[in-house]
Amino acid sequence: MPSSPKRTRAITPTHKQTQTRRAKSQVGKKPRTRLGRRRISARSAVKGAENRLKNFRQASMLAVAITGFIMLLVTPGEAGLARQDPLVEDSAASAEDLGAGTPEDTAFADSVQALSGKEATDEALGAIQTLWDSFHYNLPKFLIALGTLLLAWAVTWLLRKALQRLIGNYHTSGAVISLASISVWLLGIGIAFSVVAGDIRALVGSLGLIGLALSWSLQTPIESFTGWLLNSFKGYYRVGDRIRVGEVFGDVYRIDFLATTVWEIGSPFQAGFVHAEQPTGRMVTFPNNEILTGTVTNLTGDFPFLWDELSIAVANESDIPLSVKVLGDVASKLLGGYMEEPARQYAQILGRARLQSDVPGKPQVYISLEDSWTSLTIRYLVGARERRKWKSELTLRVIQESARPEYAGRIIPVYPRQQVQVIGPSGLPMDAGPFGGSPGEDREGV
Repeated sequence: MPSSPKRTRAITPTHKQTQTRRAKSQVGKKPRTRLGRRRISARSAVKGAENRLKNFRQASMLAVAITGFIMLLVTPGEAGLARQDPLVEDSAASAEDLGAGTPEDTAFADSVQALSGKEATDEALGAIQTLWDSFHYNLPKFLIALGTLLLAWAVTWLLRKALQRLIGNYHTSGAVISLASISVWLLGIGIAFSVVAGDIRALVGSLGLIGLALSWSLQTPIESFTGWLLNSFKGYYRVGDRIRVGEVFGDVYRIDFLATTVWEIGSPFQAGFVHAEQPTGRMVTFPNNEILTGTVTNLTGDFPFLWDELSIAVANESDIPLSVKVLGDVASKLLGGYMEEPARQYAQILGRARLQSDVPGKPQVYISLEDSWTSLTIRYLVGARERRKWKSELTLRVIQESARPEYAGRIIPVYPRQQVQVIGPSGLPMDAGPFGGSPGEDREGV
């Protein structure tokens, strides 16, 4: 007779043993944790240093550009005043008279001039007077430049109204209007600078240096503006589209020159407190240069539907053909009429692109073998913003249908299990008596 299985008794560890084990586990984990923190802190320090160096370089180039612009505005006026100011001629004549005297007289005059407070006051007042004369000299230029900018603003406003009437609601109208406005503003600013500088050659040279410095210091804004132009004319996404750009996933809310703002959507593939494709309530802004450096995924661009799948696991002992038929009937009753028109539109889009246009008009069921069960996958077409809604409804109906009494023992839900089989020295299965069962018997496990 086969021997009965031996009973074992679980031994509960004492409080002292538990503390000892915890201490050993903590002792083994501390060095790895500290080492990991050191590595993370080292990477963070290097990244921070690189960012600070980049910001310093950009700030230096921007300072050079601003200095060149200030010199461009101030230098011509001072040069004109130097040619017309009689005080300069008097000071030069006085210096010649002093130089004509004896060395002793010159030294005495210098000492008296250094000690004289009245002359220092006169010199300070003279500097203020020079600044005022410089402002008075350049005032007509500033007024003309201001009038030029006001004229550019008026032309931009009129041009925007005219283009809105001519172009209408065309999808690139915003980009065309913005480019026209920017062109008018650049022309007006160039004319204003020419008036203030007084010399077009000096203006061109100075603007070239300033532009070079700005191109190095403002690389990210320039790339973002280029990304905005590219998106405006290519139409990668528009306001209202559901997109994924890098790690950002959401509905487009606003598109600016330098950045795009979206209402964030949750996803099971990214960190967050909403692990489904539903709004989180947060607004996320990312620079438009992500269009140039990353991947743009548009879920609702030209076709606001997409394919979704629901996998149902059944035991290998189930009636697989019956299971496929039942799942197909449930999906067709729920989604058959819903996906007919989207499937026809999708087939037309694929046909125009000369791609495979054989699109099924009803849900399909596919079979795949897993480790210890059979997976039945229902494939169907739904709206991009309704995936969770239809999947929840389909799951509920599949559960209700498979639980009907007529399918008991024929559609068997899968459960974790393992099969133990003893192979004898001859290579053939042998009786597993010591394990408390016959050969090939399934044993449930966790």
